[in-house]
Amino acid sequence: MRLLYVIDSLAPGGAETSLVHLTPGLITRGIEVHVLPLGARLDLRSPLLEAGAIVHTPPPPGGRAANVRAIMEEARALRPHLIHTTLFEADIAGRAAGRLLHIPSSTSLVNDSYGPSHYSESKWIKLTAARALDASTGRFASRFHALSTSIADAVSARLRLPRDHVDVVPRGRRPEDFPFRPNALRSATRRELDLDADVPVILGIGRLEPQKGFQHLLAALPAVQREHPKLVTLIAGKEGRSGESLRGQAGRLGIDVRFMGHRSDVAALLAAADVFCFPSEREGFGGVLIEAMAAGCPIVATAIPTTIEVTGGCKHSVAELVSTGDRSALADSLTRTLSRDSPTATRVRSGRARFERKYTIDAITDPMVQFFERAASPMGSRRK
Repeated sequence: MRLLYVIDSLAPGGAETSLVHLTPGLITRGIEVHVLPLGARLDLRSPLLEAGAIVHTPPPPGGRAANVRAIMEEARALRPHLIHTTLFEADIAGRAAGRLLHIPSSTSLVNDSYGPSHYSESKWIKLTAARALDASTGRFASRFHALSTSIADAVSARLRLPRDHVDVVPRGRRPEDFPFRPNALRSATRRELDLDADVPVILGIGRLEPQKGFQHLLAALPAVQREHPKLVTLIAGKEGRSGESLRGQAGRLGIDVRFMGHRSDVAALLAAADVFCFPSEREGFGGVLIEAMAAGCPIVATAIPTTIEVTGGCKHSVAELVSTGDRSALADSLTRTLSRDSPTATRVRSGRARFERKYTIDAITDPMVQFFERAASPMGSRRK
């Protein structure tokens, strides 16, 4: 099977990183993977090439019509069995190109798009227009892949997609990339970061965007610091719309928060941390959640639908869950976890077991291959 995978760029985001993790398994199972990024960022080009993918040159900037033409040009040359798209611009252009060339297309739904949280951080007119375009081109796709059942249910309804055209396959990671509670790595990383062994460390990972909820984490930190005066908080992630305001907030609060920018050593940071905080207001999945589960880093997270699903439900979650935006509850949970007054050891062992059962690359690769085969089939739009 020949797959043309169209994505907005190869910048180091969640969707792009997950493609890198998935690619070796796809190739091992006989899929010829061609990746066409539409944007100029090619940070992850090398690992994709090492994995065996063929990475095509991005088209010159020229807007959506130019993107459609570029995809059509590549598709005419490659004659792929399927065009698969991820992220908004790739979705719109890839579906249109597939329709014009009569090549099946499919799309990954990777975020909790067009819900209340999304509207709260965006201009209503612009987001509504994007939603209408997404919905109208969505009719051209044969199938959709969602990272979680909650996203499959919510986004299919918002885009008026047939729910039985949406398959759920989560993200996966290689277990060997995230060793469970590695003491030597913890010590080495703390030395590198100039953190004493007894300093309590909270870690947040994600792009500095409103949906990631870091503003709630920062607001909770003074209460945590009263119980843990040496507290250090590390936030690793690409710059985004919230970067300036978050740095200002941290400065006004007078707390030790270190904004680290994008990091490629997530496993080391998780090993060094005492608790991983995931305060998001909305997510499509949250790949770093399963990384924290694999590494055995205690998790405090907001009880959004995708997080509840990934961590095992409200009653049996492998994380401490708090209501979205409840800064007092967030502070209490972080304080309790740092104090070891919560069932941390049991949760981290359960988290690793859940990761090994559901979220390894081996566990998700065959279902993804089966999804691509269904989507490429002439009957793909009429059967699960």
